[in-house]
Amino acid sequence: MPSTLLDTCEFREEIRKSRFITLAAPIASPADAQRFLEQHSDPAATHNCWAWKLGDQYRSSDDGEPGGTAGRPILAAIEAQDCDQVVVLVIRWYGGIQLGTGGLARAYGGGANKCLQQAPKRLLVSRVELRCSCTFSELALLKLRLGEADGLLLDEQFTANGVDLLLAVGEAQIEPLQRQLADLSRGRILLERR
Repeated sequence: MPSTLLDTCEFREEIRKSRFITLAAPIASPADAQRFLEQHSDPAATHNCWAWKLGDQYRSSDDGEPGGTAGRPILAAIEAQDCDQVVVLVIRWYGGIQLGTGGLARAYGGGANKCLQQAPKRLLVSRVELRCSCTFSELALLKLRLGEADGLLLDEQFTANGVDLLLAVGEAQIEPLQRQLADLSRGRILLERR
């Protein structure tokens, strides 16, 4: 099951006098990836090579390195680590010794692999959108139970009688959550698929 990163992580190494810094971060959109790359790329570095993956979308850049020696190996490392919703940037300062195309691919892909291996991750759970309504007095307990089920509160609309909620819950958690909410509300709270 694919996972994403909990936070930004970093890995540094020196290979034949070239310095490499690998940065990886979670993203939620291509715009997030672009923003991360703009904020963390170093214009003084020789190369800022990168790759990102977001579901079926992906992009990579060799940034002046020979074609296929940087961006693709970074993307391959993201896929090898079964990561998604991730951007990886490898910054290189040239040290004067040529690495060759194989050496470059190993340096960029290896740095990305090591960075992603050490990064704290969380599994990406596919969630189902559900609707329900509750009274004001039940709202706090409903949110507590939702959190325990690793669900998300997508929207809440306050009405004269209570609160209408839009939730996202993993398929396996729907039935246990429904039972808990029914017990909490004497059967009034019903989860309906959207």
